[in-house]
Amino acid sequence: MKLKFTKMQGLGNDFVVLNGINQTINLDRQQIRRLADRHFGIGCDQLLLVEKAQGQADFRYRIFNPDGGEVEQCGNGARCFVRYVHDHGLTQNKEIRIETLSGVISPRLESNGNVTVNMGKPIFEPKHIPFIADQRALTYQLELPDEPVTISAVSMGNPHAVRVVADIASAPVVTEGALIEQHVRFPNKVNVGYLQIIDQSHIKLRVFERGAGETLACGTGACAAVVTGINLGLLDRQVVVSTQGGELTIRWQGYDEPVWMTGPAVTVFEGEINL
Repeated sequence: MKLKFTKMQGLGNDFVVLNGINQTINLDRQQIRRLADRHFGIGCDQLLLVEKAQGQADFRYRIFNPDGGEVEQCGNGARCFVRYVHDHGLTQNKEIRIETLSGVISPRLESNGNVTVNMGKPIFEPKHIPFIADQRALTYQLELPDEPVTISAVSMGNPHAVRVVADIASAPVVTEGALIEQHVRFPNKVNVGYLQIIDQSHIKLRVFERGAGETLACGTGACAAVVTGINLGLLDRQVVVSTQGGELTIRWQGYDEPVWMTGPAVTVFEGEINL
């Protein structure tokens, strides 16, 4: 099977984007893993599939991790999705509605080329994250082999555990992050964010993503980190998030309001691959 693809990136978080509107795509887990492999395939943090909407939205957006598993949401991917459908003439609308496994999102292409995405309302109720806890709290103690750690738990359409640390450069992102990702209290696994506060309007962030490991940036992780910082009284309502891949701007007005994310989306190259 010969498959056309577009390689894209948002702050170094890279994606293989496939057009499921103009070509029939039905990939199994092994084929997804091959496409995502950086030595034997194209290489990416996640594979994005553009499809026709099943309801009243403009498009359907499906997201697959390098291990072949399908996930609910990806913020950096959503921005690349908008850039892709515009660049390929699939829409002329600046703002579009996209179906995801976690609901409908509404990204908007800005005049400067950046993309702003309404990421929806954060979810804190443990059973809806999902996270096993007796009751909702701002922070939770999580038992690990060496010692317990303090986290906040939130869903941005996908589950996140957020750790506030003094210095992300020395934070145990890979080792501890892998333990938290697989923790029994997160039934669907979890993305793990390490948040360092520079000041009330600026943070640094590293994220260990479930099924992918540490990535250069994570859009939903940035949203989860800012929401956590605001809830803990540490951050303003608009925050610049510095990741290893670049900067995002996150806005949240508080309880029962959606989170807004603004950042870049770039096409790297296009090609064909035989599967």
